[in-house]
Amino acid sequence: MTVSATSSASSGAAAGSRGPVQGFGRKALPVLRHLVWAGPAALTLALCLHKADGPLLWSDELATWNAVNRSPREILALLHHVDAVVGVYYLLLHYWTDLFGHSLAVLRMPSALAMTGATALVVLTGRKVFNTTTGVVAGLLFALTPSVSRYGQEARGYAFVVLFAAAATLLLLRALERPSALRWLLYGADLVVVGTFHVIALVFLVPHAAVAAWRWWNSRARGVLIGFPAAAAGAVLILSPLVMLGRRQVGRQLSWLHTPTFKDVVEVFWRGLYASTWISLVVLALAVLPLAWPRNRRPALELGMIAVVPIPLLWLASQGHTSYFIDRYLLFTLPAWIIVAAAGLTALRPRALTAVGLIAFLLLGVQDQQNVRDRYARTTWDGAAAAEIIARGYQPGDAVAPLRFGNGIFYGVSAALDFYLPQDDKLKDVFVKKTAIARGDLYPTLCPDPAACLGDTKRIWVVTIGWQDPFADFDPEQARVLKEAFPKTTVTRGPNIVVTLMER
Repeated sequence: MTVSATSSASSGAAAGSRGPVQGFGRKALPVLRHLVWAGPAALTLALCLHKADGPLLWSDELATWNAVNRSPREILALLHHVDAVVGVYYLLLHYWTDLFGHSLAVLRMPSALAMTGATALVVLTGRKVFNTTTGVVAGLLFALTPSVSRYGQEARGYAFVVLFAAAATLLLLRALERPSALRWLLYGADLVVVGTFHVIALVFLVPHAAVAAWRWWNSRARGVLIGFPAAAAGAVLILSPLVMLGRRQVGRQLSWLHTPTFKDVVEVFWRGLYASTWISLVVLALAVLPLAWPRNRRPALELGMIAVVPIPLLWLASQGHTSYFIDRYLLFTLPAWIIVAAAGLTALRPRALTAVGLIAFLLLGVQDQQNVRDRYARTTWDGAAAAEIIARGYQPGDAVAPLRFGNGIFYGVSAALDFYLPQDDKLKDVFVKKTAIARGDLYPTLCPDPAACLGDTKRIWVVTIGWQDPFADFDPEQARVLKEAFPKTTVTRGPNIVVTLMER
């Protein structure tokens, strides 16, 4: 009896000692369920920050630097002439760099944070549409996709477009599930934010409308019939001034894009969307698998429309006078593609194939992950090397004549020197009559009389791209004046860059 009592007491004490632990476990479990996005999001942030300051700034990022290194009033003046459709991003980055500095890593950090947020939304959307496992796998696949790191390390607004487009899809699904004025208001507000970062991305409203119509047809819910058109129309109405301003600027900003062919879709666009040939093929193969199982067919078709439809729509829209068809403009389709691919991967049996698929995805993308972090991944010429050459030989009073004519105007040589040169090394841009800031533009007004603009300048650094004749792409009159006034030259060649010091 004693033994039995003791045993009972011991059992009770043991049970009592386990109680708080079990209670804590039961309380912690719902919290963990709500944080399923944290692991994939943390992986995305780590990958986006890894060697984020490695690749050199390319022309679009140099345009960003050119813009954000101005006052808010000067940025608004710029937007009246060019880049109105990315003005919100310029203003955001201006205040960001005011707070945290102007280093390359800081300049690219907001994009990394935006991609991290997009990963969390991918997980939450995958969980809502399919299940928790699919959501987590989708987040991991998204994090491991090379283009996520590529645009998560770029000082442009595309990562923000991905973030808010992914949010729009999740908000749409929530509103369709339980229509209410608040949910449609949140959806409409998000559409406005997407449009202010890149208005072309609103092409996803077409598949969103198709999904809403499909849901309404099955439910006849009045909240869907009224809510979606009201939210979409309200957002478009608010954005209409920006759309009209963007249309006036489109010829200047997109004239370099050629009319796309079907071959471009297969050979250029699809690979570029993932920054990897192998990853693009794996995603395509996995994305069609859910269609084979009736259980997942409807949600897969809905997300499939959101992934697929914008691509042919933008391709068709680009068959006219202006082309909009380029992989980064359709990067916002990536979350939907990845979620459907994750649904295909997690549906494979045995379940161990999911882990095998993730490992294969990682290994297939390793080389492309390294490629997007290469120093010359985005540009072939080295503005940092040119700045280093100038800094070594700099003297107060030196001037500069960067390549501007021909294709040079798009390369942003002047902006690259402005970014990479030490702050104390001030160079007068000798052929500039009116600065870009004074003009409210990305480019300055040049002197009509180059000889008069030289004044009494003693030394000029001429910076050109390529290893050929440094003056091959120069304005002929500028080249003539420089050669006559500065007979003494010292030529230094860097990676696809020529720096010529000219002295009287």
